[in-house]
Amino acid sequence: MSESSYIPSLADLHALKPLQQPTYPDTAAVEQVVAKLRRLPPLVFAGECDELRAKMASVAAGEAFLLQGGDCAETFDGVTADNISGKLRVLLSMAVVLTYAAQVPIVKVGRLAGQYTKPRSSDTETRDGVTLPAYRGDAVNGFAFTPQARAHDPQRLLDVYNASAATLNLSRAFLTGGFAHLRSVHSWNADFVKNSAAGQRYEHLASEIERALAFMVACGIDDDVFRTVDFYASHEALSLEYEQALTRIDSRTRLPYDVSGHFLWIGERTRQLDGAHVELLRHVRNPLGVKLGPTTTADTALQLADRLDPDHEPGRITFITRMGAGRVRDVLPDVVKKVTDSGRKVAWVCDPMHGNTFEAANGYKTRAFTDVIDEVNGFFDVHDELGTWPGGVHVELTGGDVTECVGGGDDLVEADLVNRYETLCDPRLNRNQSLELAFMVAERLTDGRIRRANPVQDYQPIDF
Repeated sequence: MSESSYIPSLADLHALKPLQQPTYPDTAAVEQVVAKLRRLPPLVFAGECDELRAKMASVAAGEAFLLQGGDCAETFDGVTADNISGKLRVLLSMAVVLTYAAQVPIVKVGRLAGQYTKPRSSDTETRDGVTLPAYRGDAVNGFAFTPQARAHDPQRLLDVYNASAATLNLSRAFLTGGFAHLRSVHSWNADFVKNSAAGQRYEHLASEIERALAFMVACGIDDDVFRTVDFYASHEALSLEYEQALTRIDSRTRLPYDVSGHFLWIGERTRQLDGAHVELLRHVRNPLGVKLGPTTTADTALQLADRLDPDHEPGRITFITRMGAGRVRDVLPDVVKKVTDSGRKVAWVCDPMHGNTFEAANGYKTRAFTDVIDEVNGFFDVHDELGTWPGGVHVELTGGDVTECVGGGDDLVEADLVNRYETLCDPRLNRNQSLELAFMVAERLTDGRIRRANPVQDYQPIDF
């Protein structure tokens, strides 16, 4: 097998002492599950991964913007039509706000159909003197605090595959069956809180879009071009058994692709240069993301880029920065400047969620919407100063009216967290907070401190 078609074996990967992995007691059971996964059809197509890589090249070139969002951690119980359509509604609503206001293409990627595994800061959790394994996502164990639920079970990886297949099937049906038609722009917001500032602002924008659509159709533009959207699935490639089993040689190119999702990222805790996750993903052809936290140096970022993308391929690398509102303006400039000065064209994306988590006085893990907004503003400030392109946002959100992050137009306070705190892991933006964020990002894309010309089209009226 040539180097270009080489896929590291699970034994090779485990020899690198990977972090954040399950501890399965029964090796034979793991082998049986992996063997079954290897025989299952791909969840995504290699050609779709190539399409997304080309779109990410446009993001890196400053000609498109990435909107990536979805659950912190998906659950098997959450694989319902209402949950899936709710997330799609929020992402489509955010995307239309960004597209119309900023007038650049929006690359739409969901954190879905695979986001079932989470890294944890501790291997165990203690309650009332009882210590059990920490919940690592439905791919590994259950959330209930019992020895049976918290045991690491490889059979759950087959459940991940089936849940991901169901999510992708329904998402594709929605997005190609008329649900995503721009004429539906009002219906995406139909059950949002209409008296919220974000909801009212969205309704006004939707009316403007409908008038614009009516004008274009009257001018003879084919209505079908507004019917569907391109949409891609992403998740953190954390479980080596799952990801390696779903890495296949593409019949067209004879090259390896991880067909568990279109876009895969390596987390802050598992991006060791000589680690197993970097080793596996450097061999696949998917577009890749790497999370960069506040301890990141420019040298680390460059070394990771060299390891994962030695050929400097457009669209291959996305750096997802998660510095925290208090650190982003101090840490990010040096990283962006040195990577840019090296000649690399990577996509820069802001994750304003993970660096801004804290525990409320009532014990709930939460995030302040003001901190989320501040980190996004800091991200834009840095790119404005350097003249580089702020390529996207990566957010944890849901389609429900949850109360998990404080602040926003609904003025949620810590006492409200108890009302609808539904996440099993990290707090997510609710749909109104997500819309507020979209409007704020749209304003920064068009009204930054260095006012940007449209990178896609130099529209000039013709004067005869």
